Amino acid sequence: MLGTTADYFRQYRYARTRGLELAGGRVFEDVYDAVLGADVARELRYGLGQAFAVAHGAVDADSAMHRDKPYRVVGILKRTGTPVDRTVHVSLAGFVALHLDWESGVRVPGAAVSAEEARGEDLTPRSINAFLVGLDSRTAVFHVQRFINDFRPEPLLAILPGVVLQELWDAIGVAEGALLAVSGLVALVGLCGMVTALLTGLNERRREMAILRSVGARPRHILALIVGEAAALTATAIALGVAGLYVALFVARPVIQTRLGLYIAIGPPSEYEWMLLVAVLLASVIGGLWPAIRAYRYSLADGMTVHL
Repeated sequence: MLGTTADYFRQYRYARTRGLELAGGRVFEDVYDAVLGADVARELRYGLGQAFAVAHGAVDADSAMHRDKPYRVVGILKRTGTPVDRTVHVSLAGFVALHLDWESGVRVPGAAVSAEEARGEDLTPRSINAFLVGLDSRTAVFHVQRFINDFRPEPLLAILPGVVLQELWDAIGVAEGALLAVSGLVALVGLCGMVTALLTGLNERRREMAILRSVGARPRHILALIVGEAAALTATAIALGVAGLYVALFVARPVIQTRLGLYIAIGPPSEYEWMLLVAVLLASVIGGLWPAIRAYRYSLADGMTVHL
């Protein structure tokens, strides 16, 4: 359960720029209003207007239940694929009202406060666990972080999600390097298979090459023919691979975002990726030189001879 304010639903962002949206209902207004995440509403089968009580994680569930102050579902959020889907959102005032007669997770004997009596109490929270800060200037991020961490009147800790995620990616960089190596091996095997296919096909095309030479084809023509064929095959494979990747990304992105909460940004290939694609294309040109040289070396007489 999360105690927050109505501004949370307007300011919270996930997947970079996407905001929270209601599948139904409204944001809480009353002390005992609640807005449910999509998973909570689905798994508990709660709908708008449903009353429910929350409990502490204790063995004796009845003693840990806040039955005297039930909440009412006034809104259900659309699925985001983030922890928001598994959260019950209530107002800060409602969270304070819930614990007026509780202390350290235990009900205080003889200090019962009814739900209506709690409305007349001062429900301003004495403290909050966390808050989100957004800055208009990126250059001020580290200055604000240092100011918060060095703030003496209150022990605070400022965390930059982007920096934490970057540290996470650095930690799994070994796995990324291993996947890149595997991709390189796959490309190498594919190029070897293409060169092998060209070499094998030369035996069936010896007469073709001989005829081309007999009508005046120069060495560079034969070379360009075989190398161009290798480059065309590789370029076609690259185009189909890139097209298939983007189709898969567009199809899988909403599913991954909904199921795992991971947002996949889709954009044109980066400069580094273009370099890799060009390197594969150049490798195919270099690989095609071997079959091209062998094709030229076939003599005219050998090419015109019928082999049985």
